[in-house]
Amino acid sequence: MNKLSLSEIQDKLSGGELSCVQLVEHYLKNIAEKSHLNAFLEVFGDEALEHAKKVDQKIKEGTQGELAGMVVGIKDTIAYANHSLEASSKILDGYITPYSSTAVERLLSKDAIIIGRQNCDEFAMGASNETSAFGNVLNMDDNDKVPGGSSGGSAVAVQADMCLTSLGSDTGGSVRQPAAFCGVVGLKPSYSRVSRHGLIAYASSFDQIGVLSHHVDDAAKVMEVIAGSDSFDSTASLESVPAYSSKLKSGKKYKIAFINDCLNHEGISDSVGAAVKNVLEGLKSEGHSVEGIDFPYLEYMVPTYYILTTAEASSNLARYDGVRYGYRSETGSSLEEMYKNTRSEGFGEEVKRRIMLGTFALSSSYYDAYYTKAQKVRRLIKEKSEAILENYDFIIMPTAPTTAFGIGENSKDPIQMYLADIFTVQASLAGLPAISVPVGRDDNGMSIGCQIVGKAFDEAGIMDLASEIIQ
Repeated sequence: MNKLSLSEIQDKLSGGELSCVQLVEHYLKNIAEKSHLNAFLEVFGDEALEHAKKVDQKIKEGTQGELAGMVVGIKDTIAYANHSLEASSKILDGYITPYSSTAVERLLSKDAIIIGRQNCDEFAMGASNETSAFGNVLNMDDNDKVPGGSSGGSAVAVQADMCLTSLGSDTGGSVRQPAAFCGVVGLKPSYSRVSRHGLIAYASSFDQIGVLSHHVDDAAKVMEVIAGSDSFDSTASLESVPAYSSKLKSGKKYKIAFINDCLNHEGISDSVGAAVKNVLEGLKSEGHSVEGIDFPYLEYMVPTYYILTTAEASSNLARYDGVRYGYRSETGSSLEEMYKNTRSEGFGEEVKRRIMLGTFALSSSYYDAYYTKAQKVRRLIKEKSEAILENYDFIIMPTAPTTAFGIGENSKDPIQMYLADIFTVQASLAGLPAISVPVGRDDNGMSIGCQIVGKAFDEAGIMDLASEIIQ
């Protein structure tokens, strides 16, 4: 089943060569055999098999939904009713969510099968999947390397053939960077394209549910289902949802920009730079227009992103206090002490670091110096990105400056870890859609990702170009 697309699986299902039950059994076997990768926190084995039987019956009757045969894993920040939801954090230990996210509801309504809950960085805060309270996820290509973060478990599950697609979440690159490190496709839609109802909030003006898959076509089919307006999320766009999968491999010739400073950046590895240059040369030879441009705000993007997201995290994570749900400290002689001890014991080091940074940025003495200024810079980045995309169809850049780094290599240096996001945060700050596709490997066999950024709500365009360049 490895690397078969949904269309190929559905052909086998309709021809009687395969059943959904056999499909789920195949993935469950792989999950068990590769459990050392720690991609799944919980596997819904019996439930997935029961669901598969029902979908098989629908296929016999010809009443199946368009995602019949798609087996999906979901990141541990996405709600699935009557299942655990912990954000890979001790502070949500034992929490069972009473409702499903809109994205999950829509997948189930089209007969997708959810096979399990996937490990991630705690509260989606991390670029390596080393901050999970439930241990590191390992990269299948080299178990001494990180899978990227925060959706590392979701990426590895697809990489290791434990499910066909995964739902992750992307705040500043958390779908795209692990996709690059694991050699899979990672799509972050435009901000507001997919409802955030049922997604645990990290930074509400950035968070988006995204898709990880082997095939652009599969990501397109998932996006067709989960995108669109939602009465539960007032920020979800009313923009109509195209039939993305029908717009792939169109043969259109595009006008493409690349940012000179990205390819000449001091932090970019030779192999990543060479791979992205090869992509650009290939597109040029196929008749696309490819031009280098300048972007004056590259060095400001990571600081701007971290000031704003930590401020929003400080506010969003205030709700975890040990009173209503999740972990509660057993020490403390007063309510205030219980709050302090619960949050000190329940949150991991990286989450506490970001809460404190955000609280500092929002404090009355520093609000204008940091938060207000960062909002102004965000506006400049957004306007400059949109101005570029008025003259070009897409911006192409590396997804990450390097391939997957070693476990523990950057964990002692938060600045070095944060700089792993240098090429992904632009799309997040501007609310633009972006997709990472695998475009080769370095000398150590580790995957290299190339990123395509497009105009707001032009998911169809970036997936069309991605379907042309994917390797």
